[in-house]
Amino acid sequence: MGALSTFAFTAPWLLLGLLALPVLWLLLRAVPPAPIRRRFPGVALLLGLADDERQSDRTPWWLLLIRTLAVAAVILGFAGPVLNPQAERTGTGPVLILLDGTWADAADWTRRMDRVAALLSDAARAGRTVSIAALTDPPVAPEFQAADAWRARLASFAPRPWAPEPGDWIDRAGAGFETWWLSDGLARDSRADILAKLEEKGPVTVMEGGRNTIALPPAVFEGGRIVLSPRRAIAGAARAVDIAGYGPDPAGVERALTEARARFDAGAHEASATLILPPELRNRITRFQIVGRRSAGAVSLTDDALRRREVAMISGSDEREALQLLSPLHYLTQALTPSADLIEGTLGDILLANPDVIILADVATIPAAEAAPLADWIEAGGLLLRFAGPRMAASDVARGAEDPFLPVRLRAGGRVVGGAMSWGEPKALRAFDRASPFFGLSLPPEVTVSAQVMAEPDPQLPERTIASLADGTPLVTRKQMGQGQVVLFHVTANAEWSTLPLSGLFVQMLERLAVSTRPQTLDAGDLEGTTWVAQKVLDGFGETRDAGAVPGVDGARLASGALARDMPPGLYADGARSLARNVFGRDAVLAPAVWPARIPVEGLEAPQETALKAALLSAALGLLLLDILASLWIGGRLRGPRGDVAAALFLAVMAGWGAMPAPAAAQQADAPRPGDDFAIRATSEVVLAHVVTGDRQVDDVAEAGLRGLSETLFRRTSIEPAEPMAVDLETDELAFFPLLYWPITPSQPMLSAQAYAKLNRFLRTGGMILFDTRDANLGGFGSATPEGRKLQELAAGLDIPPLEQVPPDHVLTRTFYLLQDFPGRYDSRSVWVEAAPPGAVRAEGMPFRNLNDGVTPVVIGGNDWAAAWAVDAAGNSMFPVGRGYGGERQREMALRFGVNLLMHVLTGNYKSDQVHVPALLDRLGQ
Repeated sequence: MGALSTFAFTAPWLLLGLLALPVLWLLLRAVPPAPIRRRFPGVALLLGLADDERQSDRTPWWLLLIRTLAVAAVILGFAGPVLNPQAERTGTGPVLILLDGTWADAADWTRRMDRVAALLSDAARAGRTVSIAALTDPPVAPEFQAADAWRARLASFAPRPWAPEPGDWIDRAGAGFETWWLSDGLARDSRADILAKLEEKGPVTVMEGGRNTIALPPAVFEGGRIVLSPRRAIAGAARAVDIAGYGPDPAGVERALTEARARFDAGAHEASATLILPPELRNRITRFQIVGRRSAGAVSLTDDALRRREVAMISGSDEREALQLLSPLHYLTQALTPSADLIEGTLGDILLANPDVIILADVATIPAAEAAPLADWIEAGGLLLRFAGPRMAASDVARGAEDPFLPVRLRAGGRVVGGAMSWGEPKALRAFDRASPFFGLSLPPEVTVSAQVMAEPDPQLPERTIASLADGTPLVTRKQMGQGQVVLFHVTANAEWSTLPLSGLFVQMLERLAVSTRPQTLDAGDLEGTTWVAQKVLDGFGETRDAGAVPGVDGARLASGALARDMPPGLYADGARSLARNVFGRDAVLAPAVWPARIPVEGLEAPQETALKAALLSAALGLLLLDILASLWIGGRLRGPRGDVAAALFLAVMAGWGAMPAPAAAQQADAPRPGDDFAIRATSEVVLAHVVTGDRQVDDVAEAGLRGLSETLFRRTSIEPAEPMAVDLETDELAFFPLLYWPITPSQPMLSAQAYAKLNRFLRTGGMILFDTRDANLGGFGSATPEGRKLQELAAGLDIPPLEQVPPDHVLTRTFYLLQDFPGRYDSRSVWVEAAPPGAVRAEGMPFRNLNDGVTPVVIGGNDWAAAWAVDAAGNSMFPVGRGYGGERQREMALRFGVNLLMHVLTGNYKSDQVHVPALLDRLGQ
């Protein structure tokens, strides 16, 4: 009965007739055929009980069995059986299909959409109107329409990377309806209220996928280590997950830079993994992602909390050591050590290290030798932060003309403790203006200033002042300098002139200036008064994209507000600072949803219905054909040539029957997987391939060039290449191709270790790579051109044998055409191949040496062969070659070189065999 439950029949009563067939068969076997022939001639004809003396008195049991099976197949076929029939849902009236639509749905979004399509079919069969809504994109009110009207709109639904909104819109739904709720399976406080509102409208059925949701909170940097703590909703068996850190490589290409494995213990909701990375690599990481999880919750974007800035501090001592790096000042060290990487050295050494920030504490003058490099560093985006002190106040710096390394001109004399400008009473700070980067920070009453250096009045002074004392005198000034900026605190970095370095405000001001990174946690007060602009945002599937028109967000809301359509998860920036808002926060909890016992809960699986009528009727037809042949054979009518004809006819019919289209499910199972298409195309015929460079124009020319060479091979040789293919060295298999054409561009990214291993295996197993720098070999196969330098970088990881320029007797000069030049769009004789083995000499009677036994694994040149070979869709040459009338001759020689090259790859050095010597000598005129 369990097996029969997977079938359904449109006419169940026919099953009774099917069950009666065995009884009929037994009766016919027991009753002599003669009475049946006399009283029921029609039945006798059907059952083969013919009046033929050559037949036995009874029909053979196996023939009767074939006929019984044929009749059974006909009965079953017309009964309309269906495999995996869907149980029809009972009920009338409108139906609301409700989706959570969150990031937790993304992992099985395709299954969910298939389930929605099946529910629409159920509603259409029952004649019920439907409305589809997502809690992350709630409608103003449900819109009930015919089920077919919603099918075309399914593609507009997508998971969103924010939490569901309250179901206030359900109250506006009007009349009662039934709800089919596709839940993401996570517990939320809002579910109870939404469920209560839906139950007021009608019955509710919940459908869940049963997948264990895994999310990744933001990475934590502590003690020089990166700690990753993935969490799962259901504490199950022990398992491990891999987490990859992505960021730009030195060439600027986004790729996986590091990987760690976190292991969940049995019954644990949280796992842990630790990474220890050098600062250069750590600062490049832009996100961590759980490998194999396509969901915004599996992605954790990184910000300043991970990318700690490199800060150099230089303190003045005496005039002879004014630029010598001494131990960092105590209060600056205390403020920056937890949140920045401090570096040491002289100013010249520091500039070579290219830090993010340079702090000069009471350094009065910049020596002329370091002035120009320091200015270039600032204009390129560096931040120079200066603190005043007794030396700066006593020096003649910025008297008169403005010093390029100070934001304002300083007044002569300055305010020095105990001097003429000393104050009787310490001064408090004035509240920060809205235009100041410190706006929103609270002023501790204990922060006072007792001395400072004074700014010379200037028309630009107000706009360059970002913090002032209560009496209006500047405390902090700033000016832009190219892409960078210069900031001056008019007080010392220690507590000598003010209590500012003793306060928490000092740390907050450094963070606002992007000197230090933000702490691990922020509250709304930390970002009060700031506005953040989205740079990158996440969609529900965890893919990053440009923010586009996402409006700026107030800092207080960004720190504590919930994610929404106008504040999606992503990376936000305020000047030089960055802040990541992730889908899954550090304190968030994952738990499975628990539904009341009264609510039915179903799975997402909807088995595909398969009609069996065609298959059964086809089987019946085949059995009847077999019955005809068997009857003719028993009657002796298939003797001699007629038997051969009948057998051939039967085999042809059976072959045609076997070639009938398979059911959709079978076709889908037998169809090649998308990943197999590449292998099928590459191995069905000889295929030339080019390496993808990332430069669209260069790649298009390479493809057109290989197409032109393939057409030439087709016309002139027995090789019939298929359409050329593009190859990604990181992901595609190389063993399918005899030759890879690799045009070199200066912007090509470096390869991974896996790609180099794949290339070396390709070279060792008989493959050839044609490197083309396309620079007319101006660099002489060296680093004089950008392409030549890039080739040297790319080839460093390859197992390339010693090379030499193509010698006159190399087999490449005679594999098909006799050549001594190998031009392309440019004509340079400098083409490099594997060097001949030591001691290679000409054999007696041969005009050439047996240079090597195999094929040179690499050919290197700069003649831009693809441009010379390239043809358009009409078969016309795409680029001019050479000069004047000799251009077409040069193109012809380029094509001949391509033919020789491929023949060399496919046939090896067979032209070095003695059997070819007479013909070669004749061609060479010797």
